Parts: sequence; structure tokens; C-alpha cells
Amino acid sequence: MNDCIFCKIVAGEIPSNRVYEDELIYAFTDIAPKASVHVLVIPKQHIARLDHANQEHASLLAHMMLSLPKIAESQGLKNGFRTIINTGPGGGQEVDHLHIHILGGSKMPGFN
Repeated sequence: MNDCIFCKIVAGEIPSNRVYEDELIYAFTDIAPKASVHVLVIPKQHIARLDHANQEHASLLAHMMLSLPKIAESQGLKNGFRTIINTGPGGGQEVDHLHIHILGGSKMPGFN
């Protein structure tokens, strides 16, 4: 996707504060954090949103989920963390590229 901001971040066209990267995923700090630790984890492959994923993405999605604890711990979240996946405009998704929020530390947002 040429106009996808997250694809541009993965490609190095837009700077980011990378906290983790491997062959399948990229994780970076959110520029508008909602907690003292707020990291976005994205697949390098463009998938617009969770409800666009299918069986062919199963191993990628499993890899993302199983990487979350390691990424959270690398950010000092040894006592737990929250994960959020917003899907579509009705779910609050603002960027059309699947991403998982990792939040933790102080100033954790509540659910309203």
C-alpha cells in the first residue's frame, strides 16, 4: 500500500522509535501514548484490519500474539500489560493497517 503510514514506517520512509523487529513484525512506540508504555505491533505484510485476515494469515497472527509478552517485557512491563486491537471505524481503528496496542505502566486508561 503506497499511502499506508505503517507500511511507510516499515519501509523506513517515516521515522519511528523501533522497540522490536523481526522478519514478520515491527514494533514501535506510539506517538500519542495513552499510558506510560504504549507500543504498536504491526505485521510487515499489509493487512488492513483484523476482519480482513484469513486462514492464510494464521501463522503470522500467531507469531504476533506470541511475540507480545517478549515485547512487553523488553519495555519493562514485567507485572502485566493490556493489549487492544481496534477493528474498523466502528471499533476505533484510525490507521488501516492491522496493529496491536501494548499498554502498561502508570497512567493506564480505563474503559468508559
